[in-house]
Amino acid sequence: MVAIQDHDRHSDELKIFHDVAKALTSTLDLDTILQTIMEKMAAYFEPATWSLVMVDDTSHESYCAASVGRGAEGLARLRLTDGTSLADWVINHAEALVIENVNTDASVDPDSRAGWFDGSCPVVCVPVRTSSRVLGVIELVNIDMEVYLRSQMLLQTMADYAAIAIENAHSVRRIQELSITDDCTGLYNARHLFTVVGEELHRSARFGYEFTLLFLDLDHFKRVNDQFGHIVGSKLLAQVGESLRESLRLVDAAFRYGGDEFAILLPQTSREAGLRVARRIARLFRERLWLREEDLQIELRASLGIASYPADGTTPQEIVQRADDMMYAVKQAGRDNIAVSGVGIVGLVDD
Repeated sequence: MVAIQDHDRHSDELKIFHDVAKALTSTLDLDTILQTIMEKMAAYFEPATWSLVMVDDTSHESYCAASVGRGAEGLARLRLTDGTSLADWVINHAEALVIENVNTDASVDPDSRAGWFDGSCPVVCVPVRTSSRVLGVIELVNIDMEVYLRSQMLLQTMADYAAIAIENAHSVRRIQELSITDDCTGLYNARHLFTVVGEELHRSARFGYEFTLLFLDLDHFKRVNDQFGHIVGSKLLAQVGESLRESLRLVDAAFRYGGDEFAILLPQTSREAGLRVARRIARLFRERLWLREEDLQIELRASLGIASYPADGTTPQEIVQRADDMMYAVKQAGRDNIAVSGVGIVGLVDD
């Protein structure tokens, strides 16, 4: 009888490995893979409550990505006597935490468990980790300890599969970011400009919106490279990119089009509103001294061109070309000014 049970258990485990491996190789969607892993794990170990805690890439703080079952809220509030959450303890120590009964274990803060966990309540927390860091924690509440002790390797393997999925998702996202991002400024690159303008054009055509595109060229930027060198020039470009990003709304997008040329997409923005943005940006260049932290005080001006959808074109190429033409019209007329498609040079201040 025991042999039959062991055979069934091994069969179940092999099926889990097969299903999770299939998920890993059939999709790069992180949510789909994690859902498969957690569903298989929950079906096998049958916890009353489980949760998946993740570590945020930017803040490095832990947050609950998913939780299922009665007492999930209590699990998030459960603390050890030193005030640390169970998940944070696992993240900090990079090892599993097993508490056979949270209601009697001396390491658990009594105030944090009150009213949430009845009777004998075991909790198992397993790190989701790579060789270098912990990415998250799988927490299981009211798990059958006999099943856990018999299948610890299976649970850790599930956590390892989750780590692989998370790392793969991070790598894919990073590759995608690199493919559309300019290294020097951190802005989107020229190739991505046409993609984003195309998407915005489709959306605007569908809902009857306008949008405006600004083209910006730094006046006499070659003089900076000639006088201070290309390293300083690159630092100046990076600072310009940062300033443009800080000057825009969250829905706007800034691009480095090439060399010292930039583009700014303003969704749901009329030509007149786009001109106000252009004048604000021109004023930023006139009022600021750049690279002061480098003990330099570089003055910089910009030539700006403006085109809008649908007045100035109905394809991304037409809109981009028209804004570029307006920018060059300013450069031909002496630089440090603004030109609007269909209007011409309009000046840096409202007459």
